Amino acid sequence: MNPKVKLGAVAVLAVSAMITPTAVSAASTPAGTAARTVSADPPAFAPPDPESRRRAASTADSAIAARRDALLKGQDEKFTLANNISGARGLQYLTYSRTYRGLRVYGGDVIVSTDSTGAQVGSVASGQRARIAIDVTSKVDAAAAADIARAQLAVVESVGTPELIVYAAGTDPKLAWEVVVDGATQEAPSVQHVFVNAIDGSIIDSYDDVRHGSGNSFYNGNPVTIQTSGSGSSYSMTDTTRPGLSCGGQGGTAYTKTTDSWGNGTGTNLETACVDAMYAAQKEWDMLRTWLGRNGFNGSGRGFPARVGLNAVNAYWNGSYTNFGHNQANTRQATPMDVVGHEYGHAIFQYSGSGGAGSGNETGGLNESTGDIFGALLEHFANQPATLDAPDYLVGEMVNLTGTGEIRNMYNPSAKGHPNCYSSSIPSTEVHAAAGPQNHWFYLLAEGTNPTGKPASSVCSGPTKLTGIGIQKAGQIFMAGLNSKTVPWTHAKARSTTVAAAKQLFPGSCVEVNAVKAAWSAVNVSAGSGEASCP
Repeated sequence: MNPKVKLGAVAVLAVSAMITPTAVSAASTPAGTAARTVSADPPAFAPPDPESRRRAASTADSAIAARRDALLKGQDEKFTLANNISGARGLQYLTYSRTYRGLRVYGGDVIVSTDSTGAQVGSVASGQRARIAIDVTSKVDAAAAADIARAQLAVVESVGTPELIVYAAGTDPKLAWEVVVDGATQEAPSVQHVFVNAIDGSIIDSYDDVRHGSGNSFYNGNPVTIQTSGSGSSYSMTDTTRPGLSCGGQGGTAYTKTTDSWGNGTGTNLETACVDAMYAAQKEWDMLRTWLGRNGFNGSGRGFPARVGLNAVNAYWNGSYTNFGHNQANTRQATPMDVVGHEYGHAIFQYSGSGGAGSGNETGGLNESTGDIFGALLEHFANQPATLDAPDYLVGEMVNLTGTGEIRNMYNPSAKGHPNCYSSSIPSTEVHAAAGPQNHWFYLLAEGTNPTGKPASSVCSGPTKLTGIGIQKAGQIFMAGLNSKTVPWTHAKARSTTVAAAKQLFPGSCVEVNAVKAAWSAVNVSAGSGEASCP
């Protein structure tokens, strides 16, 4: 990939430490102290008991039935509970898929949040904007749709079986074929979801599971401890305590060896790159659990493999694993803490709420920002000293791929030529630049305009002095809002769901709710109708 490539209105109805079998030492440069865990008073990870989950499902069923008109539900439509995950303070988030005459409705999902007991509804969110009243007889057959989708990629490795669906992510629902094409564009790998109009064969929309980024170094101190598996003379870079998490080369198989000591601490050594990827991913898993109440990267106790040795100045998430290349000089692998945190942040985005990665530059910008936010959260949780990758709100500051320093700046996006403020041009802004407004919002929410010992940050409009609520609370609110993600995901929806989340997470306090509102207003994302109030 070109080294210039950078790291890679909702209906919200508001109503009132792990056991590790194998801990190993691994070399990593430069020499320094091991990472320290920040001292905090986080909420305990306490997933709801089975009875609370059953109660939440019953409560959510009733909430949907009572709001069928607001949810634009017709007589030919059905809702089915597809997922139930928990978050900070045990709040539950239930995602319902929608079908129309037996066909899946893309963009029609509904997400209901409840309290930890499952008895009280917090919010009901839906992305659908129009009622569905269409014929479900296709004039374009599946084979033709596959050929049309295949033509969207320069290199095609495989084409999935087309699925006939209703595309309802826009204002005019359409009968469509969704076709998944695996291959590559002219520049990079791609797993493209293509929506082909089932009546006239035109392309309605598409989105790519592959989310790109740029590399960084491998600095986590020496030595570090990572979780592996094995015994005797057979070991694997597979973390059995965090299911799905492993690291290996481009073939997708985890590295193995006869000893349980990994890497040599040099920037070109791929085993060392896996040490740093695993160390950061394991810290991020712990941060999600300890700070945000989330169970694994997918919210249901699963992780995803990492690969190193990508022959590109790049790092990316492809929808099922992370992949890390090297810097432009090919002297360092792209596996520092904030880059690893960023790429797994794309996985969290994909597996939160509904709609996967989503399409369009505004959604793409929010996705990129999500990666940056999780990178910042990870750095603050790990709380490494200044000699390593200390907590900050810069993205990839140790990379210096082309001699320009950090890739993005969260407290002042304009320092890198990105917009600080939301405007009507954001939906047509390149996705990495479009991360600017939400990154800026997160900094203002967490730190405020003039935090002690940290950079000052300006506002786009409104009061010039804001007080932050701290990064842990800001992360909980952001994660809870993301759990209500619907298609298409916009800044207006992000504001609405995070305001509702703050009210539900911190009942009896208006400080957090008002801080969320003030930070969004400060980046020119205005309140929508029906926004939660406090008190």
